[in-house]
Amino acid sequence: MTYSDTPSGAPGDAPSDAPTDAPSQPPARRPAEPPNPAPPVRSEAPARRDDGDPPGDHLDRMSLLDHLDELRKRIVYSLVALIVAFGVCWVYVRDIYLFLERPIRPYLPEGTKLSYLGVADPLMMYIKVALLAGVFLAAPVLLYQAWRFIAPGLYPRERRWAVPFILFGTIFFLAGGAFAYWVAFPFAVKFLLGIGEMFQPVITIERYFRFLMTVILGLGLMFELPIIIFILSQIGLVTPRFLMRHFRWAVLLIFVAAAIITPTPDVFNLCVFALPTIGLYLLGVAAAAIAQSARRKRGSSTA
Repeated sequence: MTYSDTPSGAPGDAPSDAPTDAPSQPPARRPAEPPNPAPPVRSEAPARRDDGDPPGDHLDRMSLLDHLDELRKRIVYSLVALIVAFGVCWVYVRDIYLFLERPIRPYLPEGTKLSYLGVADPLMMYIKVALLAGVFLAAPVLLYQAWRFIAPGLYPRERRWAVPFILFGTIFFLAGGAFAYWVAFPFAVKFLLGIGEMFQPVITIERYFRFLMTVILGLGLMFELPIIIFILSQIGLVTPRFLMRHFRWAVLLIFVAAAIITPTPDVFNLCVFALPTIGLYLLGVAAAAIAQSARRKRGSSTA
């Protein structure tokens, strides 16, 4: 028996025909790489929103303190404008008084004037007259300050309505005051004094101008209704369909506001104040519907 010089268990000298315990496994295959997707084609035209306005509109972020500071500034600027207008009107306060006294003059007894009971009543009356005229004189500035306060809550595309808001807001405010002076107020005075024709009227300047200021300022504010409706529709808070769907509630609120302004409880005087305001409501809805239709056509043409 012969033996090999190299031990059979030496590492690296295992015979090639030696059986293996584990079966041989095929080499792992690399997963196929997916084909490179084609790069997306970028459109030259910017994507547009449903309302036809391009993206990029963003709201200015303001904290509560910023809003309060902005409100304080607008109130201060409004008071400054009102004081300046008051000073201008104070120079012509007697002429303004004669102009405001004209509606009741034909209904006073011959040779009588408006009366006063307190020593300071004439001074307070002149202050009220100059203040009332100053509000109408400073109306563009007051509307501008109101717009500047709400402008941070609007998108840039919505702030372009600043000039129409101030211009038409001033026009409608003056129109409301004119309607009150030449139509509503004389009619109410004639009706009220006609009821008491059996008595001697003693009308004080304090009561007369309080009544006058309520009617003129109230109707001036109510004539702002079309402007408010139009602006709210343009910024998307209301739609013409929504306004017409709730028309009955609008009529109810208009009559409630007219009842507060109207100095008498009769229905006829109430309608003198309420019916023009209902017409203004419908005017605002019609203007909003026309603007909405034009915006949709513009959006469809640019899509």
